[in-house]
Amino acid sequence: MKGFSGFKESPIKSKEYRGVLKARVSKIYGGEVTVDKARKLKARKNATPRDKQLANWFINMQTNRPSPVKRKDPIVGTGKKPKGSSRRLYTDENPKDTVSIKYATVEDAKKTIAKVKRINKPYARKIQILTVVEQRSRFGGKPQQAAMARAAKKELKKQKGSD
Repeated sequence: MKGFSGFKESPIKSKEYRGVLKARVSKIYGGEVTVDKARKLKARKNATPRDKQLANWFINMQTNRPSPVKRKDPIVGTGKKPKGSSRRLYTDENPKDTVSIKYATVEDAKKTIAKVKRINKPYARKIQILTVVEQRSRFGGKPQQAAMARAAKKELKKQKGSD
């Protein structure tokens, strides 16, 4: 590498090593290069210094490699978990924790809003639930329920600010 004083460029590139080693192993033992065949090549009585060098290189490349990190398979049906999040999207990890919402009628929306205000959930979760009610009712053609959810969110924000 030019410009780096601490590094020397290797005269033989990795591909060249592999090609020479593969030719030697297939000529003597046949087939693909394996660690066992490289060890045999190195241990031969008439092994050249170059054979030993190639075999050592291959053995080091194969044995000193860190094993690939296997990630645990996600539990079936749990959906994709965003990086850095403890919650999974699109699925319910804890159905007992679920807050059911209804907004078909004004009365349903009132009951849902009252339930959200009294449940023991973090502020952000309550806002999230009310946002769902607001968005779904707004795009579902129920502007009255959407306005109620918006008003409930403002009320929660005021309570949060006064704490």
